[in-house]
Amino acid sequence: MLDAAARRVLDEPLARAAAVLDRPWLSPDRLTLAGLVLGLGSAVAAGLQAWTAALVLWLVSRLADGLDGPLARQRRAAGSPGDAGSGGFFDITADFLVYGSTVLGVAIGATRGSDAPWEPFAAVLLAYYVNGTAFLAFSSIAERAGRQLDDGRSLSFLGGLAEGTETIAVHALWLLLPAVAWQVAWGWAAVVALSAAQRMVAGYRALR
Repeated sequence: MLDAAARRVLDEPLARAAAVLDRPWLSPDRLTLAGLVLGLGSAVAAGLQAWTAALVLWLVSRLADGLDGPLARQRRAAGSPGDAGSGGFFDITADFLVYGSTVLGVAIGATRGSDAPWEPFAAVLLAYYVNGTAFLAFSSIAERAGRQLDDGRSLSFLGGLAEGTETIAVHALWLLLPAVAWQVAWGWAAVVALSAAQRMVAGYRALR
């Protein structure tokens, strides 16, 4: 829901930061890999209840993830070789791995030594699964049907209540307030599930 507004605010600063980072040894895929490693580190730290470290690693991971796209666009604009298809595939795969891992890490850390239930986090993972299936299926079929939604990203991305900006904020909130993480998880699972239903309806209508 907030991605379009966030991109309007952040696109220019991220492009400037990517220009500063533009060095021959630093490729967009390496930035994606850095985001992946940092995100997995955040999940491990959360599982160990090292909440401050997990929060820092999470935010830096998402910053790296936000910079790989601008760097790739700058390289293409400058005529540098690169494969947007493989880069986009790596990026979305890394995102799914990081999101799922951090939910698991928070679930382990938040329920260890307490009476906090694990079910809300399982509900979040299920909602992520359905939500991801809906927009990835739409992107694939829309490509074949010539009905892509081009907003500069690698995939035809159906908007919804739960997008990347909201995901970053909620995961950060878990790490800031682990004592109430399971309550937040119930609410987030409901929002993601509603977003999945919204994407299923919108995708079906768009492809009719």
